[in-house]
Amino acid sequence: MVNQKGGVGKTTTAVNLSAALAMAGQRTLLVDMDPQCNATTSLGISPTDGHPLVQSDQLEESIVESKVKNLSIVPGSRTFHDVDKLASPGDTETQLVRGHLDSVMEGYDFIMVDCPPSIGALTQTALTASTEVLMPIQCEYFAMEGLTQLIQTIKKVIVATDGRLTFGGILLTMYDPTLELTGEVDEEVRDFFGDIVFDSVVPRDVSLSEAPSHGKTVFQYAPRSRGAFAYTQLCMEVLQRD
Repeated sequence: MVNQKGGVGKTTTAVNLSAALAMAGQRTLLVDMDPQCNATTSLGISPTDGHPLVQSDQLEESIVESKVKNLSIVPGSRTFHDVDKLASPGDTETQLVRGHLDSVMEGYDFIMVDCPPSIGALTQTALTASTEVLMPIQCEYFAMEGLTQLIQTIKKVIVATDGRLTFGGILLTMYDPTLELTGEVDEEVRDFFGDIVFDSVVPRDVSLSEAPSHGKTVFQYAPRSRGAFAYTQLCMEVLQRD
């Protein structure tokens, strides 16, 4: 989950899409690589003192089960030393992260990585260890701003990893069909990116904002909300694409 802008629904998508996949019977692991650790706390779990991805211990020893069946998480860490190691541009650290994730890959159908709101070294480390990238885009005026730089960064990683990384999809968030601007952004994004844009969109819904403060996914907090329906639809589309 990548976007250089904050507040676009990146962590909300990481948490709720992971939960939806888990509820659909998919063994899902959510990896929190954002130093803010919002994905971790959104599931009612405390950040760890040392990030598991930079420890020498086996990653499976640090995986925590959430309250959602089939959904596990690698908790994030706010420790500056661990953040620096994760963000190190060196091959050793990148290989360590990739090795940890590869070591548990067979145990899960999906591994979702929540990245920080930047295109810095920490995000690039996550991209290098991943196989697909999903970009949430907010339906607001500056939606396309900075995307060219982000896409160039992703393309460099694709080349550097011999095609291991691919575009998984683009998701429109904060969607309000009553606003003319939303329609304009929708049209612009679909014209520019084509078929990689998901048909599913995520509406503005207060339930999506409130759920994390209760340590719950939107499905636990407000199962009949528009947000829950949207992420159910997105889950179905992801499974169809997969």
